[in-house]
Amino acid sequence: MSNAGKVILITGGGSGMGREAARRFATEGATVALFDVNAAGMAETVGTFDSIHSWTVDMTDFAAVCVAVRDVEEKHGAIDRLYNCAAIMPFGKLVEQDNAIIHKQMSINYGGLVNITQAVLPGMLQRGRGDFVSFASMAGIIPMLLTGAYTATKFAVRAFTETLYHENRNSGVRFACVCPPAVATPLLQQGRDSAWPKMLEEQAEPIAPKVVIDAIEVCLEKGKFFVYPTRDAKIGSIMRRLLPGLIWKQIHQVEGF
Repeated sequence: MSNAGKVILITGGGSGMGREAARRFATEGATVALFDVNAAGMAETVGTFDSIHSWTVDMTDFAAVCVAVRDVEEKHGAIDRLYNCAAIMPFGKLVEQDNAIIHKQMSINYGGLVNITQAVLPGMLQRGRGDFVSFASMAGIIPMLLTGAYTATKFAVRAFTETLYHENRNSGVRFACVCPPAVATPLLQQGRDSAWPKMLEEQAEPIAPKVVIDAIEVCLEKGKFFVYPTRDAKIGSIMRRLLPGLIWKQIHQVEGF
């Protein structure tokens, strides 16, 4: 599917998945708008692309998000696709992790999604078209020790997006909830720098962002809501549903507590 001529808004565009998607869509001929608090990172994403534009926005500030969305549409036209990538991922035991960090994760990872949804989706619904792409995670399906705060945000993202889809499934807007395993982006380093679970070392190597983006395009075209970019991710989602106790047993064995 070609994205030429589309206006695509990407949150978390200052690095990682957001950066990879922005450059790909710009190469395909789209106009790309980036939202992030990381102005320097967005400048790197923009690079030499004339069709990538950046807005320094705190995704937890609903009023600021609404102002920025209006500015994007006034300058570049209606938003055709939303890619909600903004997230942080510090790990730690729940009773030991800094209280403010736990709340910050929920405010950005989940609250940011709520804010951008209410700022962008009404316009898509009114027009009867658009692509709404929400990044959950396999962490939103299979919880693990030491990842509780992050996992809680991704469970929330998945539930919110699934309900949103069913409330608007006949609207003409295409919805996708992306559930990748670990992806090779700088976000992983936040986990490594805090409390990296042994269980994650037992898993396959992180996948490339391109694998995720390709899977999203395929699922949008086929009308599939959940996006599992790898076979292991799909199997993991089934295992969690059928054998949750077995998964927890393995996690405890690997982590040693």
